[in-house]
Amino acid sequence: MIVRETEPVILIGGASLPEGQVNQVLRLARVVIAADSGADSALQHGITPQAVIGDFDSISQSARAAIPEAAQFPDPDQDTTDFEKCLRAIAAPLILGLGFCGDRMDHQLAACTALARHPWQRCILLGERDLMFLCPPSLNLPLPEGVRVSLFPMGAVEGVSQGLKWPIGGLNLAPDGRIATSNAALGPVHLAVTAPKLLVILPLEMLDMTVGALRATQAYWPSPGKEGDRA
Repeated sequence: MIVRETEPVILIGGASLPEGQVNQVLRLARVVIAADSGADSALQHGITPQAVIGDFDSISQSARAAIPEAAQFPDPDQDTTDFEKCLRAIAAPLILGLGFCGDRMDHQLAACTALARHPWQRCILLGERDLMFLCPPSLNLPLPEGVRVSLFPMGAVEGVSQGLKWPIGGLNLAPDGRIATSNAALGPVHLAVTAPKLLVILPLEMLDMTVGALRATQAYWPSPGKEGDRA
């Protein structure tokens, strides 16, 4: 573990950031980590990241010069993305990820895969309009009626729901089969799933509620030992 915190952390990636989003998440967390060129974005917002993690193929030389060498953690592994390197290296109760859901579609798909490959991490990724996270075994979302709720399977998974306009009970969900996007909340929603394979996508306006819901979730997907050790 490179970073160990007992409070939520902010992780900034290299994709462009919607205006005002950094200030939005600074209300919820103070420690900032950068994934490779996310360091440049952090510095542009007047923030020196506590740690920079990645293969350092896109961080600028000016950013490297501005950040203490002791806070730079290059990892040349080409079999994992910079986001995955960060997920392996951070122990915190919640990660708020910015700059992973914009610009390039391949990067965004890789980020979805990383969430499914590191299910012990409570991690919310923020886009321009939406947020997404991996559904824990059981989750209560105090949503208002009418809020859009999209569920996208990253592998074969089943589940049950309460409070959705179209319940998912009895469905066999899979990325190449039945999916459950563009659903809607009738009010507070409860989800329970059989495997760490289901992404939950909500409007960005639901960020504070989502942070509270994930932090209140006691049972999470098991850690694979040392690699997934969490604070």
